[in-house]
Amino acid sequence: MDYKSVKDIYGSLVFDSRAMKDSLNSDIYEQVISSMEGRQRLSPQTADIVAGAMKDWAMKHGATHWAHWFQPMSELSAEKHQSFILSGDDGSPMEVFRGHHLVQGEPDASSFPSAGTRSTFEARGYSAWDISSPAFIVPSPKGGTLCIPSVFLSFDGTPLDLKTPLLRSLEAVESRALKLLRLLGQRGVRGVKMTVGAEQEFFLLDRPRAQLRPDIRYCGRTLIGAQPAKDQKLDHHYFGAIPPRVLRYMEDVERDMARVGISILARHNEVARCQFEFAHLFSDANRACDQNQILMETMRKLARQHELRLLFHEKPFSGMNGSGKHTNMSLVDSEGRNLLKPSNSHRRNIIFLAFLSSVVLGVSRFHSLLQASVATYGNLFRLGGHEAPPSIISVYLGSALTDLIHRLDSSDVSLPEHGPMSLGLNKLPDIVPYDSDRNRTSPVAFTGDKFEFRAPGSSQSIALPVTMFASIWAWGIEEVTHMIEDLCADGRDPIDCALEAAREAFRKGSSILFEGDAYSSEWQEEAKRRGLIEAESIQARIDLLLKPENKAMLDGLGVYRNNELENLHEVRMNAFATGLEVEAAVLYDMLYEGVLPAISRQLILEKDALSAFDGVDFGDNAPWRDYISGLGQAKNALLLDARNLYELKGRLSAMNARERSDLLTGEILPLMEAIRWKCDAAELICASDIWPYPIYRNLLSLSA
Repeated sequence: MDYKSVKDIYGSLVFDSRAMKDSLNSDIYEQVISSMEGRQRLSPQTADIVAGAMKDWAMKHGATHWAHWFQPMSELSAEKHQSFILSGDDGSPMEVFRGHHLVQGEPDASSFPSAGTRSTFEARGYSAWDISSPAFIVPSPKGGTLCIPSVFLSFDGTPLDLKTPLLRSLEAVESRALKLLRLLGQRGVRGVKMTVGAEQEFFLLDRPRAQLRPDIRYCGRTLIGAQPAKDQKLDHHYFGAIPPRVLRYMEDVERDMARVGISILARHNEVARCQFEFAHLFSDANRACDQNQILMETMRKLARQHELRLLFHEKPFSGMNGSGKHTNMSLVDSEGRNLLKPSNSHRRNIIFLAFLSSVVLGVSRFHSLLQASVATYGNLFRLGGHEAPPSIISVYLGSALTDLIHRLDSSDVSLPEHGPMSLGLNKLPDIVPYDSDRNRTSPVAFTGDKFEFRAPGSSQSIALPVTMFASIWAWGIEEVTHMIEDLCADGRDPIDCALEAAREAFRKGSSILFEGDAYSSEWQEEAKRRGLIEAESIQARIDLLLKPENKAMLDGLGVYRNNELENLHEVRMNAFATGLEVEAAVLYDMLYEGVLPAISRQLILEKDALSAFDGVDFGDNAPWRDYISGLGQAKNALLLDARNLYELKGRLSAMNARERSDLLTGEILPLMEAIRWKCDAAELICASDIWPYPIYRNLLSLSA
């Protein structure tokens, strides 16, 4: 067992600035840092030196292979391992890893999601080193692999990944933020970075039990299952003591994350039984997206080692809370100042309001892109439920900021100062209260010094939601900047103009602001009146990607160019349809392999038992015979449903992704829900040793 402290192992397997400084001379190190900050390109000669240093460092830490590590549009990560050691001409081992290996790779691009832009016989693709995100080592029992974060492109340069648009969107928002800061007199600021922190929710089950269920194995959620007598109704699980078995797993995950320089900020029990959460520390947005992918991969690997089944699906259990991935975002300048943090300084508060209003203005105009970014197969079952934000996008600022916005006409930009809140006991400390309470029903909420986007699903890569939020923010900042420039044309102080521009931006974006209960039916009607409901189905929300003004904005920023947005639309529509198709096929198999035979066995058992009472008069009130008759009727009804399901599935093969999505959500999914209801009813009247699959009561239990 590794007894070293986290401090001793922290960052030991990441080739970050510390490792580079130790491995490179000062001149080469400065060139690399300059390239990381986007001030210059790395020369081939410098790339050779960096590659040699990176290889030596990786092999010293046990790595035997290297890989360009990228994120295709499947939302998982991909890697092709290549050896550091090859055979030389004389048969002796030779170390091979040069600058051109580091900078560019050529993985096969034919089998990744590409929306038909690649034929199976057109295989060439490119991976290219993303120097702004550090390489890291994934250890294995007999060595390890140096993973080099990269972008992934088709032969013609079309992005086939989520990182390329992300990097473009970050460039858009960060460059525009810097321009606005300089306009407002912040001349000493050298740059701005968008920062992100994600909250990863998940379920853990006992692996041997969970693997007995085909729906969990192949779909990541239960397609049938009656509610247990005790689920989450008593709220005993939330923030309760972490089960010892889970704590051991969490500690191993945290140590592996520490080795690659990722800090887990918090861990705790979530609301549903067997549901938990990790939150990792804020970092710049590109690295944060990579770090969340690394976290999810590490969690999967270690769950198997601990004989646990990890579920990232957004709704694994009917009638219980699902899992999301709240994504927190802000902007920080080169002086370390959070641009979304209110200040006691009049000037700083006006800068804060300029950036805050740019979010409100941008989201009010392009909220449909946020909807589209979280329109996934898993979120179909989560969004809109009372444990998740509604799919209608709104922005919550809190009572203090809302009051401040109403006072902007008076040029009063001060926030109220709160004294400490006394609890009436000397032995307890006074509490310093926040300006506003939280609104858990809001999809986009300002939480004191950042915006929290609560709609992303737990299985998603956060890259696309962050890309869309950054793009929207970049557009909003640009609009506010133009307003200030126009107002300053007569020589006025830009700070005074910024206050006026912020006031106008809040006015234009007011339709997106909502402080009340976003679950309420009244808000549904109000949102419709405000024009905030543009699509109600998942497939219609995916279609919002192709809304002309959305395409124009993203193309104007250079985030999605030419036909790249159409490619993304096709990939996501196909992924949505495929996820539901797999569920339909698995449910059909579970019916014939397990549920229907179980009902037959229960029927035989009951008929055999009843035959022992031949000649006994049960009278007119004969629940036993009614029970047997009910079992027979249940089986007959399920057979009819199974036949209908088979016929509907057969129609899918001749359809495109959009047509499949419509048939799946319009006819197949309602039929699957009807089948589920009948299966759950049958589960409750079949003997536990006859029912073929572990039931909720047994699944939702983790022994020490």
